[in-house]
Amino acid sequence: MEMAKSGKKRILLKIGSNVLTKETNHISRGKIEDIASQIAELKDKYEFVIVSSGAIAVAKQFVELESNGKEINVKQALASIGQPHLMRIYQETFRDLGLLTSQCLLSYSDFEKEQSKNNIVNTINILVENDYIPIINENDTVATDEIKFGDNDKLSALTAVLLSADLLIIATNTNGIYTKESMDTDEVVTIAETSDIQELKNHILNSFSSHGTGGMKTKIQASEIAQKGNIETWVVNGLKDNFMVNAINNKSKFTKIKLN
Repeated sequence: MEMAKSGKKRILLKIGSNVLTKETNHISRGKIEDIASQIAELKDKYEFVIVSSGAIAVAKQFVELESNGKEINVKQALASIGQPHLMRIYQETFRDLGLLTSQCLLSYSDFEKEQSKNNIVNTINILVENDYIPIINENDTVATDEIKFGDNDKLSALTAVLLSADLLIIATNTNGIYTKESMDTDEVVTIAETSDIQELKNHILNSFSSHGTGGMKTKIQASEIAQKGNIETWVVNGLKDNFMVNAINNKSKFTKIKLN
């Protein structure tokens, strides 16, 4: 698979629902503006592909659906209602900063077929080469994996590997991954860097985010997929303004999961 030859480093940015809503019940335009302004600032050195959750969270702002006991189908329906709204917010907000966006919906089955994988790589490379920022979400109306398992964490890692990203940044609601010992104290301590995935697994508790279906467990699983694909993962606090720029300039606490 031929990769883009822009000379820029490729960042796969994964944004969870808890970040996009700033842990409220509404999508935060301010947070999407924050993401756009950072990309505008970094675009001379980095090119971006975004994996974004949030379609269900957007829909919940507008509608309440009857479930008839079919909870997963309601979530799929909500995703279908919310996805165009989510893309519109991205498009309008990014356009104000002169950034172009495009939508890509992927399913896990796309990663199992060679033809699909080639198509994804070729399409996304053309978009990026033409200064479009692909915004990827799982095709929730046909797939239930993301809704059930992990708020797009796994999808972001698989996509990062497929697209030969240089770095996977997972934006979440903590300052990275905390040490197990510190979780019981008043002051949590961030694991600054490690290449030992097993060590990370030993540190995490079953923590779950309010909107997302993930937790630290799925983020560590994602970093393991990325590490096997030769990609470093950063787990950063996306609730904070300028979270990518600050991480790149080493001005914030976050976790680097390095290569072995």
